[in-house]
Amino acid sequence: MAHSKNRATDGKITYPPGVKEISDKISKEEMVRRLKMVVKTFMDMDQDSEEEKELYLNLALHLASDFFLKHPDKDVRLLVACCLADIFRIYAPEAPYTSPDKLKDIFMFITRQLKGLEDTKSAQFNRYFYLLENIAWVKSYNICFELEDSNEIFTQLYRTLFQVINNGHNQKVHMHMVDLMSSIVCEGDSVSQELLDTVLVNLVPAHKNLNKQAYDLAKALLKRTAQAIEPYITNFFNQVLMLGKTSVSDLSEHVFDLILELYNIDSHLLLSVLPQLEFKLKSNDNDERLQVVKLLAKMFGAKDSELASQNKPLWQCYLGRFNDIHVPIRLECVKFASHCLMNHPDLAKDLTEYLKVRSHDPEEAIRHDVIVSIVTASKKDLSLVNDHLLNFVRERTLDKRWRVRKEAMMGLAQIYKKYSLQAEAGKEAAKQISWIKDNCCISTTRTYMVPHNLETTERMKCLYYLYATLDSNAVKALNEMWKCQNMLRHHVKDLLDLVKQPKSDSYSKAVFSKVMVITRNLPDPGKAQDFVKKLAQVLEEDEKIRKQLETLVSPSCSCKQAEVCVKDITKKLGSPKQPSNPFLEMVKFLLERIAPVHIDTESISALIKQVNKSIEGTADDEDEGVPTEQAIRAGLELLKVLSFTHPVSFHSAETFESLLGCLKMDDEKVAEAALQIFKNTGSKLEESFPHIKSVLLPVLQHKAKKGPPRQAKFAIRCIHAMFSNRDTHFAQIFEPLHKSLDTENMEQLITPLTTLGHLAMLAPEQFAGPLKSLVANFIVKDLLMNDRIPGKKTTKLWVPDDEVSPETLAKIQGIKLMVRWLLGVKNNQSKSGNSTLRMLTAILNSDGDLTEQGRLGKPDMSRLRLAAGCAVLRLAQEPCYHEIITLEQYQLCALVINDECYQVRQAFAQKLHKGLCRLRLPLEYLAVFALCAKDPVKERRAHARQCLVKNINLRREYLKQHAAVSEKLISLLPEYVVPYAIHLLAHDPDYVKVQDIEQLKDIKDHAFIRKMVENIKQTKDGQSPDDAKINEKLYTVCDVAMNIVISKSTTYSLESPKDPVLPARYFTQPDKNFSNTKNYLPPEMKSFFTPGKPKAANVLGAVNKPLSATGKLQTKLSRMETISNASSNSNPSSPGRSKGRLDHSENEDISMKSPSEGDKPSRGRKRGGASSQEDKTQESKPKRGRKRAANSSVDNTEEPWGGEDSSVAETATETEDEQNSPPKRGRRGRPPKSATVAAARDDTPGKGRRGRRKVAPPPEEEHDEEQEGEEEEEDEGEAGSENMEVKPKGRGRGRRPRSATSDSVESTPQKRRGRPPKSQTAAKKSGGGRPRAAAASQEEESEEEMETSQQSEEEVEEEQSQDSSPKVSPVFRGVYIFLN
Repeated sequence: MAHSKNRATDGKITYPPGVKEISDKISKEEMVRRLKMVVKTFMDMDQDSEEEKELYLNLALHLASDFFLKHPDKDVRLLVACCLADIFRIYAPEAPYTSPDKLKDIFMFITRQLKGLEDTKSAQFNRYFYLLENIAWVKSYNICFELEDSNEIFTQLYRTLFQVINNGHNQKVHMHMVDLMSSIVCEGDSVSQELLDTVLVNLVPAHKNLNKQAYDLAKALLKRTAQAIEPYITNFFNQVLMLGKTSVSDLSEHVFDLILELYNIDSHLLLSVLPQLEFKLKSNDNDERLQVVKLLAKMFGAKDSELASQNKPLWQCYLGRFNDIHVPIRLECVKFASHCLMNHPDLAKDLTEYLKVRSHDPEEAIRHDVIVSIVTASKKDLSLVNDHLLNFVRERTLDKRWRVRKEAMMGLAQIYKKYSLQAEAGKEAAKQISWIKDNCCISTTRTYMVPHNLETTERMKCLYYLYATLDSNAVKALNEMWKCQNMLRHHVKDLLDLVKQPKSDSYSKAVFSKVMVITRNLPDPGKAQDFVKKLAQVLEEDEKIRKQLETLVSPSCSCKQAEVCVKDITKKLGSPKQPSNPFLEMVKFLLERIAPVHIDTESISALIKQVNKSIEGTADDEDEGVPTEQAIRAGLELLKVLSFTHPVSFHSAETFESLLGCLKMDDEKVAEAALQIFKNTGSKLEESFPHIKSVLLPVLQHKAKKGPPRQAKFAIRCIHAMFSNRDTHFAQIFEPLHKSLDTENMEQLITPLTTLGHLAMLAPEQFAGPLKSLVANFIVKDLLMNDRIPGKKTTKLWVPDDEVSPETLAKIQGIKLMVRWLLGVKNNQSKSGNSTLRMLTAILNSDGDLTEQGRLGKPDMSRLRLAAGCAVLRLAQEPCYHEIITLEQYQLCALVINDECYQVRQAFAQKLHKGLCRLRLPLEYLAVFALCAKDPVKERRAHARQCLVKNINLRREYLKQHAAVSEKLISLLPEYVVPYAIHLLAHDPDYVKVQDIEQLKDIKDHAFIRKMVENIKQTKDGQSPDDAKINEKLYTVCDVAMNIVISKSTTYSLESPKDPVLPARYFTQPDKNFSNTKNYLPPEMKSFFTPGKPKAANVLGAVNKPLSATGKLQTKLSRMETISNASSNSNPSSPGRSKGRLDHSENEDISMKSPSEGDKPSRGRKRGGASSQEDKTQESKPKRGRKRAANSSVDNTEEPWGGEDSSVAETATETEDEQNSPPKRGRRGRPPKSATVAAARDDTPGKGRRGRRKVAPPPEEEHDEEQEGEEEEEDEGEAGSENMEVKPKGRGRGRRPRSATSDSVESTPQKRRGRPPKSQTAAKKSGGGRPRAAAASQEEESEEEMETSQQSEEEVEEEQSQDSSPKVSPVFRGVYIFLN
């Protein structure tokens, strides 16, 4: 080498053979030719040619001169670069260039030449490729490690390669680039941030999308150099994430995108970075947490990701973000769930609990996305989701927001269609989701449950078996859907009729009124109102759309016509320029609601044929999993509902002939349904199908005379609805039945009485004379006033319908006949109404035993009491009879809701609720629900609250819609029920002593109510104005009401804008000279109203069910407010809407609780408002701060103040009550308290005194509506009447005794309202210290008594377990119900 250096210093340049001197004196072409020969020479040389290396050393130095490096011709530069690359190869490891500056110039020159790789179609591309291959193979750039400017050289090289790479390059180019760059990373001492940025910038989404090949190159480089480059990547993220030094790199703002890309490339690159993300998940910056959550969602949810199993702390920390305070973060977590469920089913268990909480999130969007996530995973594979997750979707079908409910129902329907109808996952999957059809049939029937695009026969078969397998609630929902559709169709038809009329002031008002009615049937009425107005304008202007809509709502519209009309209307209203059109979306929704895409004449015919197949035994009932008998009944019930909503579709001879065949079947239910269908659809049968009439009439007459009672009723109604000469037909039925009445055969008497009753109601004038004689002589004297057959002696208060004696059934029909006759006559000119009311009140006064001979059994007496109470309600709905009902009769009827028999209370409450909802019963009957506060069964109290709230909201809504009824404000405004409630409670038979503290605790727009109560105190009782004690009781109840208003309202002191009008029958005119300012409450009661206000509900409790953790206690007031949520019509803004529906476990007893002595007020305690469910779990443990023995025993349930002295004081109270009690009156035989004490000692109820035992628990079976005092005016075509009943939970007869402390309760007669008399409690105290084992020895005395008393004991224990304070009694609850 020394020799070569000497040669170099000589300056003589030796060129390869045949190559002349290369200088600036020759042309470009000649220079290129000569350089190519030089390139060829260097290309053929190898490292072992020492002589040639020495020979051409000066040439190598010459080629690195500025003349060549800065030559303007690219071909020259390329050839020089190739020569230089070969020179580095030949002279390796020592380069012939010693100057650092020269080396930098050379490598920067070579880097610039590599840009020629970009054009793969260039003639010189192969030479550029040779250059890349040469320097990559030799690793020529490694020489630069020792240079100060090495980072600049490497950075420029990396940038050049990432810029030139494109999809025209083959795999070899890609490989050589990776080799070249990876050698620099792996063999260098460090990687600068600038160089790292050059690589990472290609992973940023924006760059990645611009140059996919550069991304692939960076990805390959990082995989190759993962181990070497990982420390520098870690340092970069540490600087940005932990130290916040965003200035270290321009990529700082893309840090989370880079983490995701690097994790997807090689997770080992982030071994030290992932723990930093756990720290960032807990950042105080919402946006930063959101970015990390989005990043981790993608990392955890990726298909092949194992991050959750590899880094469990990070996974658990991420799950915690499901409960983040920031809404977008919770939303992002929920969206991630579907990917996680689909790609990682093993994580479903971890997600389930968090999704449960989020399914009750206050934010509508989050609840919506929970459903979307679960449904998306379910649709991919049902095995990916567990039953808990599907149940979350089911719960959201009851969400308060339409968008969430719709998504839940649509999602479930899609799952059902895929796995049940299409059976994509086999029978097991179909069985797993069989419950779906019962939960989402309302809005999804047309698309998913019964696809409307199926062929007619197949569609009806699908509907037939769906209806047969739905549960009762789903059937009611589906029936209601058709009824609502029918109602909305009529409203739209009315609107179409209005827009045709000439414009006027009355026209505008009528259109606006109809628009408001239609709007209320659409989701989000506030937004829909403007759209419906716009639709009305369109209908005025566009005749074509109007005609299409008229066709759509026409009764004769077929399914195919409906589809065409809907498409044409939406096409005409739609605009391509406006893809998102809220008006069009609303119109589509309205058209979906009213379009008959399922039912038309052809469909009804197909459905009838399907029913006939089942009757003939040729259907596939068993294959569909439906017993044939069940399928036939369901099919007839379906036809019955459709006959009410689509009567015109039944007008075909084939349909009516099939129904005639059903009438002749032995199954009573089938025949009943067929009769109702005829009644709903046969209005034109006489003129259109005379041959069917001639066959049908004899069948109807036979049913009316000798058929079962219900069939007889429907037969009479059919004749009345279908035939013109009905008087003749009625006479042919009436005469033989009237003459054949005989009390000797009671079983044969029930049908004639039923038939005669309906004839009396439908044709009272035709049979006026015979009917009056029939009622007076036969019904009253022969039937009701005689007890021919002794009843069975039993302790049961109720038996199933098939066990009721024929005589009792006949008496019930007799009572109904009298009432129907009066309802038909509709006047009281003959004073028959007064006589009937006296007869009914006599039955109630005598506990159902009108003759008081003691021959009737208790179940028979219960049935008769129920029939009498319901009869009074029926008569009260007719104004002429309501006027003659005395206050005493009204009060006696009201007390039926406190009957000792659970079934009587239940049926009576339902009839009361039904009459009030129809606005037929006067407003004072709404006050009857106040007495339900005394019901010992929590569900009955909850049901009363629910009925009350619904009635209040219904009346307010009615007043909004009918502004013209302001003159009837007193009879409709729900606030006016307060005077009736006060009067009714003041005349409560249990309220004997004026200042009975326990009873007063049971009583508990406010300025208006305050004024009303003040006005009452200035009057006297209208029923007994001269009775000082009655008036004092009235004023005391007023004071209770006033204190409740003051304790609950901050506006009670404002002046009422209106002066309340008091009912004249109930109160005297106020005396202007009389000022009643006295407070009638006993001193002990004043402290009851002083506890502080309950705390405001947690914000997370604003959606259906509370989201707080287990153990978070509710205040008593919030528990009472939750009851109102069960009403679908309740005001969304009311506090009661914040807790969810009545069937939720959070809803507790509506009773108020009083603080006990020596303890803080109940509402002020932390533990005072605990739910019963929570207390039950801790029942066996002593409560903190109080002794179990003193508070959890049943013995102390009725002891308000506790202590042993209370029994003595109570006995004294009993004596005082007996002395102060008013003269005995026959008010339902209710005994005064002294009589109850005697009855408790004798252990036998006195004759005719209703000395009842504990209230009987509700039975398993339901009683027949005939025996409930069925409302005959009800249109039988309306299937599935609303039932507001809240069914008891866990209170069946088979429930085992909870403790042995109930024996003294079991053996003691009960007052008629189901509460133990005070004497009973006093008697228990004397033996209160005995061991439980001794008490348990009496449990075997009487099984029936034990069953009866267990229920009440459990009720007492359960109510007491909710609070340690004394039990609150009903006068307070009664008033509280109306003022809450």
